[in-house]
Formats: sequence, structure tokens, C-alpha cells
Amino acid sequence: MDASTVWTGVLQFATVLLILAVVYRPLGDGIARIYTSEKDWRVERVSYRLVGVDPRSEQTWQAYARGVLVFSAVGVLLVYALQRFQAVLPYSLGLPAVPEGLAFNTAVSFVTNTNWQSYSPELTLGYTVQLAGLAVQNFVSASVGIAVAIALVRGFARRGSATIGNFWVDLTRGVTRLLLPLAFVSAIALLVAGVVQNFNGFTEVGTITGGTQLIPGGPVASQEAIKELGTNGGGFFNANSSHPFENPAPWTSVLEILLLLAIPTALPRAFGRIVGDNRQGYAILAVMSTIAVASISLLTWLESLGLGSAPQLAGAAMEGKEVRYGIWGSTLFAGATTLTSTGAVNSMHDSYTALGGMMPMINMMLGEVAPGGVGSGLYGMLILAVIAVFVGGLLVGRTPEYVGKKIGPTQIKLASLYILVTPTLVLAGTALSFAIPGIRSDVESVSIWNPGVHGLSEVLYAFTSASNNNGSAFAGLTANTPWLNTALAVAMLLGRFIPIVLVLAMAGSLAAQKPVPSTAGTLPTYRPQFVGLLAVVAVVITALTYFPVLTLGPLAEGLV
Repeated sequence: MDASTVWTGVLQFATVLLILAVVYRPLGDGIARIYTSEKDWRVERVSYRLVGVDPRSEQTWQAYARGVLVFSAVGVLLVYALQRFQAVLPYSLGLPAVPEGLAFNTAVSFVTNTNWQSYSPELTLGYTVQLAGLAVQNFVSASVGIAVAIALVRGFARRGSATIGNFWVDLTRGVTRLLLPLAFVSAIALLVAGVVQNFNGFTEVGTITGGTQLIPGGPVASQEAIKELGTNGGGFFNANSSHPFENPAPWTSVLEILLLLAIPTALPRAFGRIVGDNRQGYAILAVMSTIAVASISLLTWLESLGLGSAPQLAGAAMEGKEVRYGIWGSTLFAGATTLTSTGAVNSMHDSYTALGGMMPMINMMLGEVAPGGVGSGLYGMLILAVIAVFVGGLLVGRTPEYVGKKIGPTQIKLASLYILVTPTLVLAGTALSFAIPGIRSDVESVSIWNPGVHGLSEVLYAFTSASNNNGSAFAGLTANTPWLNTALAVAMLLGRFIPIVLVLAMAGSLAAQKPVPSTAGTLPTYRPQFVGLLAVVAVVITALTYFPVLTLGPLAEGLV
């Protein structure tokens, strides 16, 4: 790899870090104000009246959880119905109704903020379903994640409280005050950059060979903006952010990376502001940044090595990568999208080298906490922080405390259950795909395009992506089958809502506590020692859980 390519990649990496550092404080402070303000906007008051919600009435964690579950269930039904009635909707582009299994999988996918797509969007969904179904869920599913994170932060901040906020207020404010304004500005920027925004349907053009080709259009810029900002990831086109209509230039690729990282990176600042100690936010950010920089650097190095006979003969591992972005631009995007719960891609992860393709998988297995999805990254890291202070408490021989709250048996049980959910779903889903004879035959003959060790990696990646609500895929897997549509939908549902209920239970248990004063024996959770401990806890838990299955898939493939 020549020096100019390296310097260009380093410049992209440095630009992303610099801009995120600049927006960290103002965006984080703005998020804190959004969720602590006592004033409601007029449009918000109208929505509260329509829903029948008293914005001044707060909820217990049980009521908050019921709100999340009911709202999400209604969302699944609405998105499913839109797909099934697509043929009679305006702007259907003549496309038929989406089949039942695929419609269910897609509805679950977008409501859970996963945006897994077992179909080619431009050939399957008309504009009404894209806008009224998928784009709406891009906003509200992201807002649900932020609301749950803020509820947990309130649990740490409150003293002897039976309530943790109002879900409907948090949901509404996330959309009206945060996501909509940022998405509007971002969509304008993408539109100026060349991302398409129209209702032209399919345009027939002549090719240089004398044939014709149908070029799809659509309201792409508006959906692209919230797709990244909300760490959703579902592409308007099948090629996602490698498509020139979604991502036309190297600098727009960097912009999209910034959009998907901005809110998750700023949320630790909001955490520090709300609990009254900005040092706590900096500590969480330091852990997230350390893991992210290490992961993306390792991924870039592995892909730059071009391990394997084909990449070495070709001179670089460019299969599945856009020449507009090159290796560095591709790995930066791949690392960012799997370290968050976005799932958007500007290169095909299935075409990465064996060890390089393992890194996006590991990023998701970490729980997507560096910085993670909007909301889910913060509450995932705070759960790991609870475990880290418990470990630290064992080392110093006293009851662990975090942000002035005692971490007792209840909190440790909830945290333990939280970290067991996604590994159970990933490993069980992968195992069942090969253990049941009828299902195994279908998976091996229909779904897997690359048999052998790589085929196992494709299925493992699919369940890792679904269970962690990421949505990216190893592109060599056909997932539009009865088994995978159903199994991945179940993994998405359980991987989203069981952790959310556990987080809200944690929030309720913490809010009910009175704060405990710091003493000489209190573990400082803002110093480098704790940052190191938390980073080790995050990585070790993952390594011990997933290492055996990784040895059967990408490690076995990469070391042969």
C-alpha cells in the first residue's frame, strides 16, 4: 500500500476523531437539557393530548416498560400491515404485497432498531412503505433506545424515588427536539452532496451495449440521514451505503460515519451532566474510545495485510470494497457501523479476509458499546460498569458503589442476566440452524453460498447481527427463508426487549436508593484505573463467551 493511501486513511480517521471531540460537549449538554427541561413544546402538548398522556405524571419502571412494549408491539403491527397492503397503497410502484414471513421479519427488524433486510429494498418496497413504515420507525425506534438510556441515568441520579420519568415524554422529545432537527440538516447536506431525493420511480436508460436498464430513484436523502443518525442502518437500495445514490463520494462516507457516531458519542456527556459529575461521562467515553480505536486499527491492519492467496495475487484485499473509498475508508465505516448498532455498510463484510471479517463480528459480540447504538450503547456500557465496580469491590473487600449508589445482589443479578441474553440467542440460533436435520439441510442447500467453515461464519454473523440489533450481514447468506425469517425475527425481538426490561428494572432499583457518601474505601470510577478495569471487563466477558465458536469459524478459516 502506497504512502499516499495511508496518509489519506489516517486523515479520514483523524478528521472523524477531531469532529467528534468538538461536538461532544455541546451535543451532550443539549441532550441533557432535552430530558431535564420542565417545558413542553406546543407540538409536543398536542401529541400528548392525542395519546391521552399527562406529561407531568411520572411512571414506575414497570409502567415505563409497559409503555415501551406496547408502543413497539403496535409498531410491528403497523409496519407489517403496510407491507401486506402495499399493492393498494399510493406510490407502490406497481410492486406486490410483501410475503407474510418476510413482512414479519422486516417489521420486527425496523421496530427493534435492527434494520436487517432479507430483500432488495428498491425491488420490494414502494415509497409509501419506505416512508410511512420504515422511515418513521427509524425515528421512533432510535428515540426508544435513547429514552431507556435516560431512564437508567435517572436511576443513578435520583434519590429515594419510585419513578424514573415518563416514557411518552421521553419518546416524543427524542424525536421532536433531537432526531428531527439533526436529520433535517443532515438530509440537506446529503442532498447537496448528490444523494437523490425524488419520487421518480424507475427511469429507463440506454446502455453502451445497446440494451436498456431501469434506474431506481426515491426519497433517499431524507431516509439516509435518519438511517445513520438513529444508528438504524437499513438501506434504501440493496447495496446500502456503497450505492452512489446513497453515498456518492469519499467525503460523504466520512459524513455518514460522523452521523452514526455523533449521538452515541455525546450520550456519556449527557450522563455526566444529569448525575452531576462530568468526570463520570469522560470515564465512560474513554473506555468507548479505547475499544473503538483499537478495534478499527486492528481491522484496518488485517485488511491491509491482504492475507490469503487471492488478495496477495491481486495486490490488495479489494474484493467487495468500493474503489472510491479504498481499504481505509471501508474499514473505518465497517468498524464504526458494527461498534454502533447501525448495520449500514459501504463494503461487503463477507468479502473481507477471514481474520478481517472476524473483527466486525467481534465488535457486535462486545455488545456494541463503543460507543454503541443510540441509547443502547450507553446503557450497555453502564451495565458493564456495574459489573466492573462489583469486581473492584471484591478486590478491595467492601460493598461496591457506582455514582453514589450501592451495587447489591439485585443489581448484580440484573446485570448478569443482561450480559447473558445476547450470547444465548447467538449461540442457540447458530446451533439450531445446524443441529435440526431439516433446518440444516435448508440452510446448507439454500442459504449458504460458501460451504464449509466460511458458511458457519455467515450464519454466526447473521445471528450475532440480529441478536445485537445491528442489521449488517455477511452478504453471502440468503436469509429470506422460512427458518431464518422466523429465527432471526425472534432473535431481534428478544435481543431488544429482554435487555430493555432488565435495564429499566435496574433503573427502578437504583432510583429507589438513597445515595451513599464517598469514603476512603470508595472506588473512584473516574480515574484511569477504573477506565482500564472497565475496558478489560468488557473484552474478557466477550472473549470467554464467544472464543470457542470463533475458533470454529473465522479463526479456523484465517489460520489454515
